[in-house]
Amino acid sequence: MRSLRARPVRVVWCVRWVFITFFAVMAAGRAHARAEPTLRIGVLKFGTVSWVMDVIAHHGLAKANGIRIDELALASTQATLVALQAGRVDCVVTDWLWVSRQRAAGADWTFFPFSTDLGALIAARGAPIHRLVDLRNRRLGVAGSPLDKSWVILQALAREQHIDLARDAQISFGAPPLLDQELLEGRLDAVLTYWNFAARLESRGLPLVLSMRDGLRELGFKTAIPLVGYVVSDRWARQHPAVLAGFVRATRQAESILATSNAEWDWLGPRIRARDPAQLKALREAFRAGIPAHWGKDERREAEALYALFARIGGKTLVGSSATLQPGTFLDGVRY
Repeated sequence: MRSLRARPVRVVWCVRWVFITFFAVMAAGRAHARAEPTLRIGVLKFGTVSWVMDVIAHHGLAKANGIRIDELALASTQATLVALQAGRVDCVVTDWLWVSRQRAAGADWTFFPFSTDLGALIAARGAPIHRLVDLRNRRLGVAGSPLDKSWVILQALAREQHIDLARDAQISFGAPPLLDQELLEGRLDAVLTYWNFAARLESRGLPLVLSMRDGLRELGFKTAIPLVGYVVSDRWARQHPAVLAGFVRATRQAESILATSNAEWDWLGPRIRARDPAQLKALREAFRAGIPAHWGKDERREAEALYALFARIGGKTLVGSSATLQPGTFLDGVRY
């Protein structure tokens, strides 16, 4: 009888031991996950940076490079900047104009490239717009604000042709989706919009008048200058060199996949809300054209010259108190 009573006791202890072991393993796993070198990045939920993050996750590139990437999805570019400044994330994507302006005010943000893509000028169907001079007395929508970088470039190019777009055209500023709708319904003659929205419009048969990449070439810039990039603090970069190096490798590997694999884009299509194969192709080719091929002395030198152009056209409202690009704006040690 004693042996029969002992069996349930032993069974109970065995069950308890299994549960204790299970939770100990789970706790150890969580502790290990917390101990992984981690970069926290703030991304726009449907922005183009999220495409790269999706590819990194799809192929396990963060783990392969010895790091972990935690994404915080946010609703606007301003929200990403607030999250960065508040310490909620370690990295966001923005332009080096913001970085230089912040450094002039005492901050230590620094930049390395994400994309050379810029906006493009798209005409309405049937609109007689083939050159900048054709914008005179026309209804032009401009994505963003009067400080949008593509708008500054377009104005600089127009001035070289003795055209003052702010005076000679009917300008409307707005969000890209709204401007797209106005263009498609004939209430605008042309829009200057972000590259991914321009690609979507082109895929629907609307004519490209001028890409701002070509506009920069017409202004005398010879290299593809990455205006948009990843931004971290100098202090964070010094404290986490291995995480930073792993992140750079992972993003470059993801870009290489996107540059060479059409199958990857087929997988990505539903995530980027491509409406049909033609639109997916347009987005794919535009994204590939914007992958930085080089980032060295020539590009940095031309970035300084471009900054001077922005300062001349946009003034303090655009570049802040510094007439020249601030030292340290570009992160040392990252070369393509």
